[in-house]
Amino acid sequence: MKAGILALQGDFHAHGRVFERLGVSWREIRTPEDFVGIQGLVIPGGESTTLLKLLTPEMRYHILNLAKHGGAIYGTCAGALLLAKRVLNPGQDSLGLLDAVMIRNGYGRQVESFVLQRGDEGLEGEEVPEELVFIRAPVFQELGPAVRVLAQMEGVPVYVQQGNILASTFHPELSADPSIHRRFIDLMKVAADRREIRRAGSHPSYFS
Repeated sequence: MKAGILALQGDFHAHGRVFERLGVSWREIRTPEDFVGIQGLVIPGGESTTLLKLLTPEMRYHILNLAKHGGAIYGTCAGALLLAKRVLNPGQDSLGLLDAVMIRNGYGRQVESFVLQRGDEGLEGEEVPEELVFIRAPVFQELGPAVRVLAQMEGVPVYVQQGNILASTFHPELSADPSIHRRFIDLMKVAADRREIRRAGSHPSYFS
C-alpha cells in the first residue's frame, strides 16, 4: 500500500514524515505517471492559486479518476480549497470532489494564524485531534447533506468527510497527533481491498 502526496508546492514533506512514522510508504506526485500504484492522495497546504496553475489537465484527470475509483483523497487547508465544489473570496477554480462552499483566508492573514488544543472552549466533535494548527485557514461556509462533520470550532466545521474524501482547514502534519493520517490510511486500505477484489475477478484496476 502506497500513499501519494501532491508535491507541486506546499508542505508536502511534513505529510511524508507522518507517513514514515506510521510505517506507510509514500511517493511525491509531480507527473501523471506518479499516480500509478497509489491508493490515496494528500493535497497539502500552500497557496491554492499556485497549486491550480501548476496542476496540469492530465494530473487533474488522474485525481478525479482516483477519487472515482474509491481512492482516498485528503486535502489540508489550500488542499481542501482544491477539493471544494465552490470557492469564494475571491472565486477560483476547484476540483468539485467535496460538496462544500469554502471561503479563502476565512480567519484573516498570516498574522491571524493560531493553534487550538483538544478541550479548548468551542472545539467539539466526534474526532477532534489533539492539536489543530490554523495558518491563513479557509472556512467551510456550506456543506452538502453527504458531508459528515468530524470536528468543529464554535459551530463552524474544521474537519469533514464525504465517503473517501477527507478535508481539514488546519494542518495536522504540523502537530504530533497522527490520528487524521491514520483515518486516511484506513481509507487507503479500503481502496487496496477493492484492488484485490478486481484482481481476483480479472478486471483491470486503476490501482495496479
